[in-house]
Amino acid sequence: MATQSQFTLKARRRGYHIITREVAENLPDLPDVGLLHLFIQHTSAAITINEAADPDVLVDFESVFNHIVPENLPFLVHTMEGPDDMPAHIKAAMIGHSVTIPITGGRLNLGTWQGIYLCEFRNRASGRRMVATVYG
Repeated sequence: MATQSQFTLKARRRGYHIITREVAENLPDLPDVGLLHLFIQHTSAAITINEAADPDVLVDFESVFNHIVPENLPFLVHTMEGPDDMPAHIKAAMIGHSVTIPITGGRLNLGTWQGIYLCEFRNRASGRRMVATVYG
């Protein structure tokens, strides 16, 4: 059986943010065993799972991705929405728009150091819409 819910994350500044708790608070009751598929409905933000214990990791992610895909690249054509928009689309495509997490004992079965990240690539973003599908 599958259930699906939608919710909006609070607006955040540009950068990488651990959203594990906010996601968990917006989920329906979880089955004893199953899967959570989490999808972000945006093209200029992404979600992923990574290190959640050391906040320096969030800073390093921002630094590395800004180095790989900087703003104001002279050959970009899609520039009407500002210099951060097209780089945001590229970064989102590189990281991805969904994650799947096992559910064990009615809880998300993340590793000891893992957390769910919102990767916010726009300078001025609103709350991001999420779709959570629970199988189990």
